[in-house]
Amino acid sequence: MISFVVHGGAWDIPDDLVEAHRSGVRRALAIGWNILSNGGTAVEAVEKSVNFMEDDATFDAGRGSFVNSIGEIELDASIMDGTTFRAGAIAAVQNIRYPISLARVIMDRSEHILLAGSGAIRFAEEHGIVQCSKEDLLVGRELERWKAIKNSTKSISTKDAFRKKTPHDTVGAVALDSFGVIASGTSTGGTPNKYPGRVGDSPLIGCGTYADSSVGGASCTGWGEAIIKVVLAKTVIDLMEYNGGDPAAAAKQAIERLEKKADGFGGVIVLNKNGAPAVAFNTPRMARAYRTSDMNSDVIEV
Repeated sequence: MISFVVHGGAWDIPDDLVEAHRSGVRRALAIGWNILSNGGTAVEAVEKSVNFMEDDATFDAGRGSFVNSIGEIELDASIMDGTTFRAGAIAAVQNIRYPISLARVIMDRSEHILLAGSGAIRFAEEHGIVQCSKEDLLVGRELERWKAIKNSTKSISTKDAFRKKTPHDTVGAVALDSFGVIASGTSTGGTPNKYPGRVGDSPLIGCGTYADSSVGGASCTGWGEAIIKVVLAKTVIDLMEYNGGDPAAAAKQAIERLEKKADGFGGVIVLNKNGAPAVAFNTPRMARAYRTSDMNSDVIEV
């Protein structure tokens, strides 16, 4: 059994952006599925599919990320192997084209899990990951958004930045490979106009990303401050362990808990240990795609 699911953010995706999101998650799914189908690992499938979405300016990850309050782009990402329980993550890192790849190098080559800011950049340099320029990550859409915010008389809180009609295109993936390993990963540029150094849920193991091959894996998207409060990814996995392995019920209950306890909103993709996929969200739309070896074709939904 192999199984793969990806997401490209949960928010009120406008009609004119639906096709770009559908195309993005479709192509990301195809990349991961091809790796798994040819005997590749879950970690590799997660990393490479997320790399594609980090390169697609449709999404808020890598190229196309939001700009913070002082005009910089700071990136967060994490990845976890659910069999070894090894994980790697970066937070508030600038000038890295593929954040999840740096997170994977930390997972594979470091005793640590999370490196932030200049320390993460130093680690990247020591391991041959070349920095890119800010211009490589900045797209005109986000520059104009930042200018509009700066010219506005209204102040924008973190929660306001994640209101359902405001873009939030964090990306993620969860995979089950032919070796029985589940891996998950998440990558984001955070929130528009965020305070420098702000870190959301995406790089925090248990909040934005979690994997346990004996139970399942999850990747989250949404208002990070609320997701952190309920430790959403680990909550999904715990609920699934308690309910006998039902991913749909666990995902639904976790999103309900997010809304009830933290007034939060967002979405989550899940696989159980047998590769059964599920998705839950409390926003108008969520871009996602999945396939298992029991299916004849992909499921692509926005």
